[in-house]
Amino acid sequence: MRYRRMGRLGWQVSEVGYGMWGIGGGPGGFTGWDYDTAPACLDEAVERGCNFFDTAWVYGRGVSEQLLGGLVRRHPDRRLYLATKIPPKNREWPPGPQDSLDDVFPAEHIREFTHRSLENLGVDRIDLLQFHVWEDRWAADGRWQEAVADLKREGVVDGIGISVNRWEPTNCHAALDTGLIDVVQVIYNIFDQAPEDELFPRAQRDDIAIIARVPFDEGTLTGTLTADSTWPEEDWRSTYFGPENLLPSVERAERLAAEVPAGTTMPELALRFTLHHPAVSTVIPGMRRAEHVRANLAVSDGVPLDAGLLDTLRAHRWDRKPTSWSQ
Repeated sequence: MRYRRMGRLGWQVSEVGYGMWGIGGGPGGFTGWDYDTAPACLDEAVERGCNFFDTAWVYGRGVSEQLLGGLVRRHPDRRLYLATKIPPKNREWPPGPQDSLDDVFPAEHIREFTHRSLENLGVDRIDLLQFHVWEDRWAADGRWQEAVADLKREGVVDGIGISVNRWEPTNCHAALDTGLIDVVQVIYNIFDQAPEDELFPRAQRDDIAIIARVPFDEGTLTGTLTADSTWPEEDWRSTYFGPENLLPSVERAERLAAEVPAGTTMPELALRFTLHHPAVSTVIPGMRRAEHVRANLAVSDGVPLDAGLLDTLRAHRWDRKPTSWSQ
């Protein structure tokens, strides 16, 4: 495993981290989680050098955080970096156009869920506390600023981050202007290259860390989807890969498959693309099975993408705008 600097926080984190939505379970997420299998997957990741784990209260309504807390207790000799997220008070992903800070992140809500997460994780300090949604129209409001500054002063939070809404990589620059945001988590993959335009240069200039999420475009970039793919109604992918998105996604993946070099899988290529950019501190694929852990972490071998192949992959950029089905 190779390690990268987490921006101005200065941590050395595994360049392949662990995204814990898929193993957290609960409504509004993925189906197929297995709480009996999850601990072994997490343990294997630690043994293979992974030291960065990204969860959220909403992943299983605290269950994913509890799984992560158990991992820390099983590995007291390892320095593991724990990131979690405050859910929006109104449980809307993303916020509506009229939602105010009071609707989403009032100060008392920020404090309440920080302490819920501390309890679930079983720790006295959270390495990285992130807002699970964001709107830059709130950035100048002093109430959230004071709330996070207080949490830092009290020593219960080290870093503060924003998980940027899907396909809105510039909807955080005003928050960065406050100087309070240490990390931005953003969707970045072969299709979703827009963060390179403005966000990544800004992050590099200001020493802001980047967590790249959704490296496989929710499964498209694994190359396993077909026009007949279906999911249970309660699995959010049944909405995301509805009529407007499934066929275009499959068609684009099929075109990309022709560019995958012999001896390389599409998921490997997707991770190598995400890791090629120096602004990225870590990428956080979801991993629900041990074979996923082994395959994804093996990509951290220091082998760069061929420059010609990188140029080829850039041609697969797919600029999209948020819609009712994409959230």
